[in-house]
Amino acid sequence: MFLKIKKVPKVKWSSNKPYNFKPKFSTLFFCCLGLILFGLGEGLLIVSYTGASPWSVLAQGISLNVNLSIGTITLLISISVLILWIPLGQKLGMATILNAIIVALMIDLCIKFVPTPSNYYNQLLLAVVSVITVGIGGGIYLVSNLGAGPRDGLMVGLQIKTNLPIALVRAILEISVVTIGWYLGGIVGIGTLLFAFGIGPCVALGLYLVDKTFN
Repeated sequence: MFLKIKKVPKVKWSSNKPYNFKPKFSTLFFCCLGLILFGLGEGLLIVSYTGASPWSVLAQGISLNVNLSIGTITLLISISVLILWIPLGQKLGMATILNAIIVALMIDLCIKFVPTPSNYYNQLLLAVVSVITVGIGGGIYLVSNLGAGPRDGLMVGLQIKTNLPIALVRAILEISVVTIGWYLGGIVGIGTLLFAFGIGPCVALGLYLVDKTFN
């Protein structure tokens, strides 16, 4: 049922416009909650040691070649992606800025405080939980309607410029960054595949749960 969702639902705490820098407390609260879950899931996937999401593979690969944490690299990648927004005509929203900061912070906290399970099956279980967590967090933050995250904005901007299907644009982006990250030494594994194929349905589940809970 939730797989049929085609648009982001609006609930009572959704912002009326994406470029709202003075949102209601409830809107800001749920936006931050969603981003915390999103970042937590990204961090748990790295900790599972079964592979990471494509953009985290890139951050991981770069961090192996410079003396910076994966969270810091993630933040720097987000800033670099935002620079690419300029020629694409994309606009910043509050969630754009919060996304870059909160996700990077949560990734570093996970790596520092969450141990990798010693059993491979527990690692796989953690990977599954992490993808679900990212999806639900993504659904919550999208419903807040405070703007797109850096990578989502890049995807939308490229789609408008190229007029290619959004699924193809996203696939090209994900494949490109994971290839570069893998070349630099980032870990690509079953967790990466779980993320690639599972994130769409999990975000749809997050949107569905928010819609059913608050409407």
